[in-house]
Amino acid sequence: MSADTLSNLKIQIEKLKKDFDQNQQINADKKLIYLGKKGLFNELSKEIKNVSNENKKVAGQLLNELKTYLQNRLETNSSVDHKNKWVDLTIPGKDQESGHVHPISQAIEEISGIFQKIGFTRVRYPEVDWDHYAFEALNMPADHPARDEWETFFVKVPPNKKMGKVVLTPHTSNGQVREMERLKHQPPIRMINIARCYRRQQDVTHTQMFHQFEGLVVDKGINIQHLKGTLDYFAQEFYGPGTKSRIRPFHFQFTEPSFEVDFSCHICHGTGLIADEHGDKQKCGLCKSGWHEVGGAGMVHPNVLKAGGIDPQEYTGFAFGWGVERTYTLRKGLNIDDIRYFYSGETRFLAQF
Repeated sequence: MSADTLSNLKIQIEKLKKDFDQNQQINADKKLIYLGKKGLFNELSKEIKNVSNENKKVAGQLLNELKTYLQNRLETNSSVDHKNKWVDLTIPGKDQESGHVHPISQAIEEISGIFQKIGFTRVRYPEVDWDHYAFEALNMPADHPARDEWETFFVKVPPNKKMGKVVLTPHTSNGQVREMERLKHQPPIRMINIARCYRRQQDVTHTQMFHQFEGLVVDKGINIQHLKGTLDYFAQEFYGPGTKSRIRPFHFQFTEPSFEVDFSCHICHGTGLIADEHGDKQKCGLCKSGWHEVGGAGMVHPNVLKAGGIDPQEYTGFAFGWGVERTYTLRKGLNIDDIRYFYSGETRFLAQF
């Protein structure tokens, strides 16, 4: 009886193969009919329980061969169907999706172009640098808070006796003395340095890695009027005609005098007020006061010029610097309330630019 059962299984297998080959249905339906969870193959496989123990191994091999046969035929038929599929060659092709430059990279290129128009040279200096260039040469004493490990990222490598520790640069100002050295201490200098910076801050207006651009001008007779004119020029080029800048007294170790820089709001045009739907004046929701703070500036401190080998009695200069992300988010029409979006990898956000 066991031999008859095995023989019967072989007959059913051949019958299933013949039925499969003659079936004209599409492959998706055939796969469901023959290899689906409740398909004909699984139903036939249940017959193995009726086969004697000594023939179960042979029956299993026969069923495995059947399954392989069905799967291979499905793949072969699918390939043939694909090759024979009719194609209308007159239909226009689909446009390939293409990427674009990251919005921060776009802003960097635009900023570079604005300053190059007035004679600034784009330079690039290390983002991992010696403490000497990041702090010491910028008139920042050893006990300055910025040199604390809670403010700055220090790299775990042996310090240099002359240059000090290694840091991830907290600002692009490390390029000031390096530029003076590159030009062999011979002004004039008109530099724009754009690079990544690193600080231990993370919130809606700060990221631990960000981009900053640094301007430095050193020559005979340079004064605050030159600085203010440069700021006004950038404001109008980047934000549009009519945008103004203002400077407020502040303190930075590497400039004297020092200033905070604000640009007039493009929504309320520097008034701090905006008309609602009824024509009543309301406080501007973007700036609150008519101005946006963007960064710092000032006249280069004499000690910084000395560190760069330049005589402060003969030459003066100004410097300015602030974050690219902060500058970019203030542009008209963006209204970005969290700069961390730029580095989120969220394609729905990035695709807008």
